[in-house]
Amino acid sequence: MSTPNKHCTVRLNRAKYERVVELAAEHECTPSDIIRAAVDRYLAAGDLLASSSRRIARISEYQHLALDIIIREQFPEYRDRLIAETDRRLEQFHGA
Repeated sequence: MSTPNKHCTVRLNRAKYERVVELAAEHECTPSDIIRAAVDRYLAAGDLLASSSRRIARISEYQHLALDIIIREQFPEYRDRLIAETDRRLEQFHGA
């Protein structure tokens, strides 16, 4: 019968290892428990960051689309100037 957990070896420098051992003693658990908890938090943070990035991208696209529609419908005479200025600033500030 196999266990659901897999074995993994982690090498830490002495200072990190001692800190993990100290934390384990403070929390009355094993160093492996501390490392597993750290991995869980790291993976959860990555999921949250990916979700947050998608949210920011969606908001940004919505704002750009809404503004473009407003400019096209209400201020079409300014659209070319705005695009030209945007391109100039991209080159100036981002080298693109």
